[in-house]
Amino acid sequence: MRATDNNSQGWFLPYLKQYFWAFLAAALLGALSIGCAGALLFTSGHLITRSALKPENILMVYVPIVLVRTFGFSKAVIQYLELLVGHDAALRLVSRMRVRLYRAVEPQALMIRSKFRTGDLLGLLAEDIEQLQNIYLKLVLPALSALLIYAAGILALGWMDGTFALLMALYGGFLLFIAPAISLWTSLAKRRTFKQERSKAYQELTDALFGMSDLVLSGRTGHFLSAFTQQHKRAAMVENSLRRNEWRSHWLAQCLVGGGIVTMTVWAGGLVAQGRIEATWLASFALVTFPLLDAFVRAGEAVVHAPEYQDSLRRLKDSEKDTSAFAARTDAKQPAADDAADTTKEQAAAQRLSHGGNLLLNNVSYRYAATQDWSVRNISLHVPQGGKVALLGRSGAGKSTLLNLIQGALQPDEGSVTVAGVPVSTGGAYSSLFAVLNQQPYLFDTTVANNIRLGRPDATLDEVRAVTEQVGLGTLIDSLPEGYDTRMQETGLRFSGGERQRIALARILLQNHPIVLLDEPTVGLDPLTEHELMQTMFRVLEGKTLIWITHHLTGMKHMDEVIFMEQGTISMRGSHDELWREHTRYRHLYKLDHPSL
Repeated sequence: MRATDNNSQGWFLPYLKQYFWAFLAAALLGALSIGCAGALLFTSGHLITRSALKPENILMVYVPIVLVRTFGFSKAVIQYLELLVGHDAALRLVSRMRVRLYRAVEPQALMIRSKFRTGDLLGLLAEDIEQLQNIYLKLVLPALSALLIYAAGILALGWMDGTFALLMALYGGFLLFIAPAISLWTSLAKRRTFKQERSKAYQELTDALFGMSDLVLSGRTGHFLSAFTQQHKRAAMVENSLRRNEWRSHWLAQCLVGGGIVTMTVWAGGLVAQGRIEATWLASFALVTFPLLDAFVRAGEAVVHAPEYQDSLRRLKDSEKDTSAFAARTDAKQPAADDAADTTKEQAAAQRLSHGGNLLLNNVSYRYAATQDWSVRNISLHVPQGGKVALLGRSGAGKSTLLNLIQGALQPDEGSVTVAGVPVSTGGAYSSLFAVLNQQPYLFDTTVANNIRLGRPDATLDEVRAVTEQVGLGTLIDSLPEGYDTRMQETGLRFSGGERQRIALARILLQNHPIVLLDEPTVGLDPLTEHELMQTMFRVLEGKTLIWITHHLTGMKHMDEVIFMEQGTISMRGSHDELWREHTRYRHLYKLDHPSL
């Protein structure tokens, strides 16, 4: 599975270069829109002044009237064109970003829950890409337009008065560059503090939502509400301080704009006194300063919000960093081949894999970084088609890493993992190998039949009924108000924990994959429900290769081999009977799980 994008690229400059001419055109249109606003006020000032002198004939102010209308209409039209061109480029750019992000995340799909929190993943797919879109629309385009207006304005003033043009270049440069930099520098620490406080508040709220029942039972809801309120107040105080700083910065910027207008008015008055321009143009020079300097202020305020985009850039870079390592491991362990050869290999591999689930791990070792200890070390395991193996051990013993290696989500640093003689890393062939039954299968708020059809979307209703009967839910579903068309309710609340696991088991039967991975599917169930579910699993999955990750020893008599892992290595292995006879520790652990023995 090779990455098709150059992951060493950044998430900003490459796209700016790719759509440079489109954004330049949008910036030019933005500058023209600001120019039209300035020209509108310029001609309006002249028209008002000339009209106040009571001209003898309307024709004497007819040209300014026409120009006012022209610039008024032109401003709206050009502003629309600017939005059209800018947003078109931004949306095309965002579509490429989303494709790139999908290609970065998709190879990690099998272990996505272990690499990203749900909120982070949603942030990657939605907020972060949108934030990068805002960099172009709310930062780059206003800044480019302001720079163009700045250059054009200084050139125009230089044509009339070089000394005054230099003065206004310094004044406008301070407003456009220096003032935003000062505002940004003074607010960075508070912005970091605000993010930290808000993050803590969100974490506490999330913990409370998931642990609300425990809070209520322990009588600590009042303590939580008090602590959360205090946390929220601290975040609100920092946010209010930021808002006050922003208000002060905006007020100072408007004062600078006012100073610029006064300066321009005084300079124009000097030109009138020298007889270089007519008095009717004085108001024009004063009014034209408003939209031009206001464009500088808006661009500066956009720069102040630039740090808000840093977290988005960091998360997107991190998402590709892991994928690059994943791709490097895969490419290092597989010879390069052209696309046609890869396709042929994948088809041949898929055909061979369809004949069985003979799983072989040969001296497999893996560690997440070269400086870390081995997560899995020298593991060899052979599970023939239809074999059943249980993996036990404490948290951090290496069970989940080994499961990811078996699935192909990770590639071993040493050794190999094959199914029916085919490496599980061969293209997408392994996607049809494994079915997974985990601790909390998700049930969507749609019909019972649609939830079961997730295993195979094209399954007929008769096929859905058949697998439902196999897992022992036929009678229950027939008793529902609308049978198989009954909606599940959110997260499957209509059903108990054991029933939700049976629906997930029905999905697996529809998939009909040769290897089934059981990732502690009975956790949280009462002993009777757990026993009944295990009996059903072993009955309906007869003939399939089973890899069962668990923390306790209930059901070990059904397994062909029981493997205990500690610190990435195998500490005990054998059948239940062998371990019972030969290992006192196993007998002790088994009795703890079965107190009635």
